[in-house]
Amino acid sequence: MAQSTDRRIDKLIGLLVKNATVVVPGPKIAEEIGVTRSTVWSWVERLRSLGVRIKGHPASGYQLEKLPDILAPSLVRAELGDQEIGRRVVHYFRTASTNDDALELARQGAPHGTVVLAEEQTSGRGRLGRHWYSEKSRGIYSSILLRPPLPPAAATVITLMAGLAAHRTITQTTGLTADIRWPNDILVKGKKVSGILTEMSAEVDRLHAVVVGIGINVNHTTMPPELESIATSLRRETGKVWSRLHLLATLLKELERLYRLLIAGQREAIIQGVAAASSYCRGKRIRVVTASEEYFATTAGLQENGALRVRRDDGREESLVAGEIVEVK
Repeated sequence: MAQSTDRRIDKLIGLLVKNATVVVPGPKIAEEIGVTRSTVWSWVERLRSLGVRIKGHPASGYQLEKLPDILAPSLVRAELGDQEIGRRVVHYFRTASTNDDALELARQGAPHGTVVLAEEQTSGRGRLGRHWYSEKSRGIYSSILLRPPLPPAAATVITLMAGLAAHRTITQTTGLTADIRWPNDILVKGKKVSGILTEMSAEVDRLHAVVVGIGINVNHTTMPPELESIATSLRRETGKVWSRLHLLATLLKELERLYRLLIAGQREAIIQGVAAASSYCRGKRIRVVTASEEYFATTAGLQENGALRVRRDDGREESLVAGEIVEVK
């Protein structure tokens, strides 16, 4: 497990943000956060490497040129009020996988609502063991730890809940038209802009912890060649640079709202929300790929448990709980 960001760096960011209109002397910063001036300088250089624009140097002091788009815990929490999701934020400049980190924190007893964030992932994971491209400080790479008082069968609805939260965040913030490809991909013009990976620790009748990984491609300007035809970013689709902090705060607020509906027994509201946002839930000609077989079918609606009803070409109907679907054009 990687070393999370030193809380004193978080204090440095908060101090610069609080005093954004003035030059803050290096000695004052060092004294307030409890480190040497040389440490302040090295941390400023690290922040600059992430695109944080800071004027000045150790002799004169430092001043922010603009508010930073870095997902520092103090900046994130300031956007969330007293909601449970995001009450604790763990931040990494660089880590292998936020889902792995969140699962380890869950094993250590971390509370419900803990959010793990990274500026960069070296081994980010998508579904089916795929790699999630995580360019430094360009996207949202997040994992949310939930401890719902629900049975393991609720995991499918939790995945749909996260997808709906991501969909609403993207459409309401950017104005883009987006689609949900069951169970967990958000598409813009047919290309993936966000994905969900849900992993859990459970007994037969009870969920101990659910880690919901949510990745959003925000300000990527390019994609690796192998992803160029299937993935995109909000910036590429709009031509605008978007605040990752604002998007993340919106996402966590929406996730909190939907989670409360789920716990209150109103899962139908989530199912209906996904069905309304997705062209894939009914009447879509698809190819289904599962662990054991591959076949063609037409979608026939979502069930209350989040499963996708499909009608095979031979006329048989069945419920798809896990698997991958691809549109057949």
